Amino acid sequence: MSNLYQVFRDRFDLSHPLLIDAEGETIATYRDLEQRSAQFAMALTQLGLKPGDRVAVQTEKSIAALYLYCGCLRAGLIYLPLNTAYGAHELNHFLQDATPSLLMVDPARADDHAARSILTLTMDRLGEGSLTKLAEECPTSHSIEPRAPDDIAVIVYTSGTTGLPKGAMISHDNLISNAQTLTSAWDWTQTDVMLHTLPIFHVHGLFVGLHLPLLSGCAIIFQPSFDAAAVRTALAHATVFMGVPTYYTRLLSQGIHQKDCEGMRLFISGSAPLLAQTFQEWEDATGTVILERYGMSETGMNTANPLDGARKPGTVGPPLPGVECLVVNDASEALPAGETGNLWVRGPNVFQGYWQNVEKTAESFTSDGYFKTGDLAVVDDDGYISIVGRSKDLIITGGLNVYPKEIELVLDAIDGVMESAVIGLPHPDFGESVCAVIVSLPEVDLTAELIYDQIKPLLANFKTPKKIFFIQNLPRNTMGKVQKNQLREQFSDAAHNP
Repeated sequence: MSNLYQVFRDRFDLSHPLLIDAEGETIATYRDLEQRSAQFAMALTQLGLKPGDRVAVQTEKSIAALYLYCGCLRAGLIYLPLNTAYGAHELNHFLQDATPSLLMVDPARADDHAARSILTLTMDRLGEGSLTKLAEECPTSHSIEPRAPDDIAVIVYTSGTTGLPKGAMISHDNLISNAQTLTSAWDWTQTDVMLHTLPIFHVHGLFVGLHLPLLSGCAIIFQPSFDAAAVRTALAHATVFMGVPTYYTRLLSQGIHQKDCEGMRLFISGSAPLLAQTFQEWEDATGTVILERYGMSETGMNTANPLDGARKPGTVGPPLPGVECLVVNDASEALPAGETGNLWVRGPNVFQGYWQNVEKTAESFTSDGYFKTGDLAVVDDDGYISIVGRSKDLIITGGLNVYPKEIELVLDAIDGVMESAVIGLPHPDFGESVCAVIVSLPEVDLTAELIYDQIKPLLANFKTPKKIFFIQNLPRNTMGKVQKNQLREQFSDAAHNP
């Protein structure tokens, strides 16, 4: 059996705290997880869902949402997490592509989906809703559906620079292998306490932030979102914290110091590059050293700075055990240390392919099983990898991926816009901010305000450009490709000026 939930169940103690509050008091035990996830599994089964069916979930972070996720795993259903910021316009592609049997939304948004043919149930930020009520009426025991190693557990939609978002198919064994590798590499035990402030629609918060505590059977301080003051209070009862670079810069601005971190054994950063300056400022302020790692939706975690050993600022460490990383030139030839090239990865953590997209799957893998990440990297003499760029021009803002082409399509549809280019510019808090460069038709007097009025109803806030620049022509190479690197250089100083 390769059911991820079964692997969790084999490890945890039913009487041990699962969720605790910021003061260390127990909110839920692992017995609650076992019983409540069984109820959700039964409710989903009673609705007619069968192993392999997709469950699209766009709900706020809550204890019930955690139980629902585990209920999907144990019933053999494929979980499809969706960013809560997505509007109905953005959901269309995911729902049409994944064809879920069930859509979970907040009760306040249920009317937005009333016309859809998909069965739609609700769950709010407190975990209340129609599915929760149905689950509460179900028995507290349910079998764990056997799964083959390659059976899909989760589909995560990931962005590129061309085409529409693609559904990365993550198997039970992909998740099991990566969780086991990280649990060992970072010495997780039942005595740990994970301070969880990440969203759970994202790989960072869902896979890394939850799977490792569940695999080790430890307690979790499960906060609905990141709040610097609340984190500082909760650190007194935690041992491990995971965050995106933005979290660390905000904690530093709040005046975090060594006394706040006396019981902490590990701070981890990921989802976006951590500036060397932030790395050093954190060590100076707290006396602890952030462990930076590197992963992707398609692969989980690939590399990490070591738990014991040098943690080098500006690097994401060497490959994790069982993961192979290769830096190659455009002719697919391996490059020596010190030379920048395309990063490929191979290992049991690497996904099964893109949902209903055989062509893109074939393009993304080499004949010997390496996944072409699209990232540019360099390896030093010690085997530590640095990610130096993204060949796909993906923007990562506050740890969230933004797909430039999707925004450009919305901008280009506006009357008076001749063409547009969306770029990421450095931002001290978010790592990168989304900015748009627009070429307008000569006879049209476009303004940023007019653009915002038309795009805000169509785009999630994190995707909406923070700055809009107007230009006469987009720079292009001889092949006609827009030179976004030139745009980034041109506007980097102006990005955050008022």
